[in-house]
Amino acid sequence: MPTVNPQPLWQPDPGRIARAQVTTFQTWAAEHHGAPSEGGYPTLHRWSVDELETFWRAVTEWFDVRFSTPYARVLGDRAMPGAQWFPGATLNYAEHALRAAATRPDEPALLHVDETHDPHPMTWAELRRQVGSLAAELRALGVRPGDRVSGYLPNIPEAVVALLATAAVGGVWTSCAPDFGARSVLDRFQQVEPVVLFTVDGYRYGGKEHDRRETVAELRRELPTLRAVVHIPILGTEAPEDALEWSALTAADEEPDFAQVPFDHPLWVLYSSGTTGLPKAIVQSQGGILIEHLKQLGLHCDLGPEDRFFWYTSTGWMMWNFLVSGLLTGTTIVLYDGSPGYPDTGAQWRVAERTGATFYGTSAAYVMACRKAGVHPSRDFDLSRVQCVATTGSPLPPDGFRWLHDEVRDDLWIASVSGGTDVCSCFAGAVPTLPVYTGELQAPGLGTDLRSWDPSGKPLVDEVGELVVTNPMPSMPIHFWNDPDGSRYHDSYFDTYPGVWRHGDWITLTSRGSVVIHGRSDSTLNRQGVRMGSADIYEAVERLPEIKESLVIGIEQPDGGYWMPLFVHLAPGAALDETLLKRIKQTIREQLSPRHVPDEVIEVPGIPHTLTGKRIEVPVKRLLQGTPLEKAVNPGSIDNLGLLHFYEDLARKRG
Repeated sequence: MPTVNPQPLWQPDPGRIARAQVTTFQTWAAEHHGAPSEGGYPTLHRWSVDELETFWRAVTEWFDVRFSTPYARVLGDRAMPGAQWFPGATLNYAEHALRAAATRPDEPALLHVDETHDPHPMTWAELRRQVGSLAAELRALGVRPGDRVSGYLPNIPEAVVALLATAAVGGVWTSCAPDFGARSVLDRFQQVEPVVLFTVDGYRYGGKEHDRRETVAELRRELPTLRAVVHIPILGTEAPEDALEWSALTAADEEPDFAQVPFDHPLWVLYSSGTTGLPKAIVQSQGGILIEHLKQLGLHCDLGPEDRFFWYTSTGWMMWNFLVSGLLTGTTIVLYDGSPGYPDTGAQWRVAERTGATFYGTSAAYVMACRKAGVHPSRDFDLSRVQCVATTGSPLPPDGFRWLHDEVRDDLWIASVSGGTDVCSCFAGAVPTLPVYTGELQAPGLGTDLRSWDPSGKPLVDEVGELVVTNPMPSMPIHFWNDPDGSRYHDSYFDTYPGVWRHGDWITLTSRGSVVIHGRSDSTLNRQGVRMGSADIYEAVERLPEIKESLVIGIEQPDGGYWMPLFVHLAPGAALDETLLKRIKQTIREQLSPRHVPDEVIEVPGIPHTLTGKRIEVPVKRLLQGTPLEKAVNPGSIDNLGLLHFYEDLARKRG
């Protein structure tokens, strides 16, 4: 439970508050749209959800969104699912992403960094020229609005150009990282039937070259809708004879022609992790993403033309799409293509230093790995330009906050953020004008009616409940692909509380307005009526130097009992002896509760994750309940399938 009156770990100074875009936005919105002028962020947030349509109209005016045809009203239908945003309006996402080329043509739009950690700039003018050339070639290939264009690409400038060119012609972008195997990619791309595939011949990671030509050949065989394949020679190999060359398609000096599409026209397809079936193919709109990301990046992340925005991600994670949207605010974005820990654990800090990043995003897991490895960022790197370090992927434990504060800078803005692929944005997280409390997200996002509810739909404060959103957000999916009656979409979010988005996380909304994330509600531990998120267990246990990583599962037994094993992957040289066993149990008993001491502590060869790095709790739970492996999990979604055989064998022995 959050402390009632804790001391902030960080407090923005008055100058920072005055300079923040969210402050100037509030002053302007008070003058033009009746927003409250006093009370700072809490009153602005309240107004943004109470006056939802006025707030989003204000966002479009503040960021000068160009509607080529006007909208009839902001919200035609506010029902969830099915809210209709800005009916009648037409626009283009890529047009907005390239606007800075008009005023700052020779400044860098992108900084590309590989494992040498040397930044390679691409100017706004060059980015716009390549997008114009490629968009014209896509049209010549017959790509029409609504056609799907796919990328099997690392985090390189070509991926950004391909996304923007696709959006410019009104196509629908979708991408996977090249470390995904053929089956994982096909599970995603076969659902959407792409007409063009952009692909590399391989990629470099961890100091090694990985040839992907056989995988690409398999993708081509299994994707019959492809009309063209575009070859990008990262490893310098020859293009297959019937493939098109990237360099030829991007050679022309051509102004982009931006198709003006309806506000709710599909922009891209993202995919859920797909641990228990085919990944959900989540479709988001050009207009919805445009205004949600302008709000999130401009007001919450406080990004503008002077900033450099670096988030460690791959093209298979929604954070890559979010990173590309940094272009909307005129910000220079940093694309890092490489291992997060090569040649050493401090690699990402080195990239932040070398690129002059002002806003640096990473995973909570990376922060904790740096802490465990004894990395000293401020001692070893010049991070004087970094204003904010943001984390996502899983809740940042309190020790992670303290480590960033102590090891980077004591006046560092630390933003733990939480959202989802489902909305390609944050429900709660960064606010430049609010204090940061250890272990807490600063506040819900503007226009996000975030609540914590009990099972009967009663709002909770300072108590753990379900994360729900009670009003629509523009970036909520317009639909899932191949879900004609909308039943899969409905069942994913709206079956528990009709008309209300239930995300599947346990959260606490504190009486101070901050947010604590406790982990997934579908894998929550419930011992004798006391609910606890798995993240709380991991935070406590993984402080022990002997524990590299852990996984906790709670399983209801047929006799009414409850079995809660804790699986531990030990650090090299550690042994699960009586002394360590005792320390694990004592740590949980003292820091959490006696009820959450595990029934067994079991050493495992490793913890399985999704391809985007999340521990897979529910599939392991299903295996332990006796579900066959092929039904418990989608094998193509797991980083190391071999690890699951351990849990399968354990279930067999227990059965």
